[in-house]
Amino acid sequence: MAAVNASSEAGLAPVGIALVGYGYWGPNLARNFHSLAGSDLRYVVDSNAQALAAPQRLFGCATSTDYADVLADPAVAAVAIATPARTHFTLAAAALRAGKHVLVEKPLTMDVGEAQVLIDLAAERNLTLMVGHVFEYNPAVRYIRAAIEAGELGDIYYLYSRRVNLGRVQSDINALWSIAPHDISIALYVLNALPEAVRCQGSRCLNGQVEDVIFLTLYFPGNIICHIHASWLDPSKTREMTVVGSRKMIVYDDVSTEGKVRVYDKGAFRKGDVTYGDFQYKLHSGDILIPRLDMREPLQEECAHFLECIRSGQRPLTDGENGLRVLQVLAASQQSLESDGAKVALGAA
Repeated sequence: MAAVNASSEAGLAPVGIALVGYGYWGPNLARNFHSLAGSDLRYVVDSNAQALAAPQRLFGCATSTDYADVLADPAVAAVAIATPARTHFTLAAAALRAGKHVLVEKPLTMDVGEAQVLIDLAAERNLTLMVGHVFEYNPAVRYIRAAIEAGELGDIYYLYSRRVNLGRVQSDINALWSIAPHDISIALYVLNALPEAVRCQGSRCLNGQVEDVIFLTLYFPGNIICHIHASWLDPSKTREMTVVGSRKMIVYDDVSTEGKVRVYDKGAFRKGDVTYGDFQYKLHSGDILIPRLDMREPLQEECAHFLECIRSGQRPLTDGENGLRVLQVLAASQQSLESDGAKVALGAA
């Protein structure tokens, strides 16, 4: 944020932004790009003309149902894409070919090969390509990664997460592609590693066409496993991840209004030599720490970082390669899902 404000104070022209897609997530992006210093929300584009009345009233920007208007306007330096996942590749590729920087909501694309095309296009044209893995800008998630890297949790045994709710039922993509990318990106980020293999199972409860619920297991190096439960068919809204280590354990509850992170001074580890054929274990249980975090809006941090990368040319934290890694996990998981939960190695998908 500071870098963006500094650019504005230095007299640099704000970055012209066009938002494509004003459905579920688009209004949040529009709000942030409208309010951020160093940003000029010039367009909101949506195929539904009725949806455009709101952004025109709220932000005073131009609106259009024709994406070509954005691509042809030299005042638009960057495009933020918040449309259905199956349209991401076509829209992002067109923007990059038109010389625009691109922020794409997750997932980057629905195909690994298409993601690589976008990465290559951005590199060839020296453009910023960024993916909206918003939880990597969340102070709570960053705290967990720092704690793991500092060794505070000891050896990491396993992680598990639940991201469930009753609502936003979708019919074009399943819960794996719609919901699970959040927790996949968090797991890859906090462990700073890519899983070696995955297993995924799910159920088509409502329309028989897409899985409304999935259970995904990621197998990381070092015998670390991560289990993800994602669904839009559940009685309660839960967004929680638990990380279990040999020395300490962390529970991250994104829905909690206070104490989003709790650090439990609890653990278990093997000690000494084998006695009479049995290992000896030491258990300990201490205090619970609720760290004080500066809980700025993660999406605002993400949008500000996008603007900063455009201005400075620096590589985004969630760049195209980041999006590709998550997509590799999704592709392998989809293959496992279609094979009734068979274990699939990454690279085999």
